[in-house]
Amino acid sequence: MDIEAEDAQPSEIEDPRDQIARLELRLEELAEVLTRCRKFKLVSQVAMAAGGMWLLAWTVGIAVFDPIAMVAAIAGVTGGIVMYGSNATTSEQVGAEMKNAEARRAALIGSLKLRVVGERE
Repeated sequence: MDIEAEDAQPSEIEDPRDQIARLELRLEELAEVLTRCRKFKLVSQVAMAAGGMWLLAWTVGIAVFDPIAMVAAIAGVTGGIVMYGSNATTSEQVGAEMKNAEARRAALIGSLKLRVVGERE
């Protein structure tokens, strides 16, 4: 999923309420991306831990040497590191995008001329 803003700058003519609605949809999409990143980070941590524990067990002598298990353990550790790093970077980018969208939404809400229900003009 592309985490960049799909509409760079909304037009000045567009209704602020429509812009706010679009930003809220974008925030929901970004929250889903952030949730997926967290899940992938958890899976990568499990892969790193499992591979590391097998390598440690083999080094200490608890596990017998098996070339296929050794390759799988090394791949788990290496793949876990790569996946964790990639998802950590994506999480940071999504978090920054969410902060920007929330700030734009707050600015748009602040620019609306809202009145308290029950007030008379």
